[in-house]
Amino acid sequence: MAVAENKTAYERVQEARNGKRPMGSYYIEHMIDDFVELHGDRRFGDDGAIVAGIGYLNRIPVTLIAMERGETIEERMKRHFGCPEPEGYRKALRIMKEAEKFHRPVICFIGSSGAYCGIDAEERGQGLAIAENLYELMGLKTPVISVIVGEGGSGGALALGVCNTAIMLENAVYSVISPEGCASILWKDASKAAEAAEHLKLTSYDLLNFEIVEKVIPETGKTSREVCSELKNELLSEIERLSLMTEEELLNDRYNKFRKIGK
Repeated sequence: MAVAENKTAYERVQEARNGKRPMGSYYIEHMIDDFVELHGDRRFGDDGAIVAGIGYLNRIPVTLIAMERGETIEERMKRHFGCPEPEGYRKALRIMKEAEKFHRPVICFIGSSGAYCGIDAEERGQGLAIAENLYELMGLKTPVISVIVGEGGSGGALALGVCNTAIMLENAVYSVISPEGCASILWKDASKAAEAAEHLKLTSYDLLNFEIVEKVIPETGKTSREVCSELKNELLSEIERLSLMTEEELLNDRYNKFRKIGK
């Protein structure tokens, strides 16, 4: 494993939040062939914060689910800066169940500060939508690989994080709460966010040590295309490994991944 670059936890949080950092759509565009985006949750509408569809990874048919914040300010406002609404999670689940039917591996790209917290989202069942994804993903009878590419925040990120294999980019973060939120609760002082970040153990190398993620993709000294290329190779390797498992072995593998956390 590559040696971690000497950065504080909060510096990695800031890297993960960088507005120029590639998000899910970038990786779909640069590693997936013939991608076809699918829309709508068949209940209420379509959510732009979740991009979902099917394509080919080196001629292997796969299903892609990606959190996306957009490029321009107008696009980001339309996508709620990458914070999904209930329709986004329900769209993702609908397409994951389709992947199960056709035995396609599911690849999720996680990069969001959390689920959209508007009152309209709550009225349409934000918490239930997240809970349904957690429940259904644990029993999905096809390989699931999640990649944390940016800021993975709270249940909004975890809704796409129930997987067989979790891969994390070096400067991504993954946490139950933001450092600012944690500092506000513990010390009533959001300015202590850097201290909170250290205690949260939210960096890629912290989570690798805790066996919450299985692989860290180094970013130091690499271009986005080089990171993408290494990630693609890792995804192909994992799909090959998981495709050799029976459905029962696949589900046991996913179950045991979460049972070992906290030992």
